[in-house]
Amino acid sequence: MRIHIATDHAGLEFSRKLQDYLTDKGHVVVNHGPTEYDPLDDYPAFCINAGRAVVADRRAGTEALGVVFGGSGNGEQIAANKVEGVRAALVWNLSTAELARDHNDANVISIGARQHSYDDVIAFIDAFIAHPFSGDERHARRIAQIAEYEQTGDIVGKGVDH
Repeated sequence: MRIHIATDHAGLEFSRKLQDYLTDKGHVVVNHGPTEYDPLDDYPAFCINAGRAVVADRRAGTEALGVVFGGSGNGEQIAANKVEGVRAALVWNLSTAELARDHNDANVISIGARQHSYDDVIAFIDAFIAHPFSGDERHARRIAQIAEYEQTGDIVGKGVDH
């Protein structure tokens, strides 16, 4: 699996350790930045680039997921979710990592590096990678509605206010 990673300065050390861990597990890891510590860095482009790469890989038939980090993970999730086709979920425990895939077919997760231990982060990411989308009709229907809104600004027949 190809794993795209991005962070801000708060998640840089986690990102470096994670890249080694994932590579050792046989994944192809692509780092979208930053490459050095800068306490004033701007994370949005890093996270957007990771999200764009995940979507491009998946559309090309390459199995890919993304992981973005920040102090809380909130801003990084928001940035990644601005990319059409990204479904980024904020993960804070094993259940949210699994449900992100099971119910939402999330293709990117965001984790707060200042909120969790390294061992917890590894467990969340392993669960995210290993847990498949359930494919349940209700979940697929809802994901399709989100994609429809993302592409058209409407969900036909669902009462989206204009």
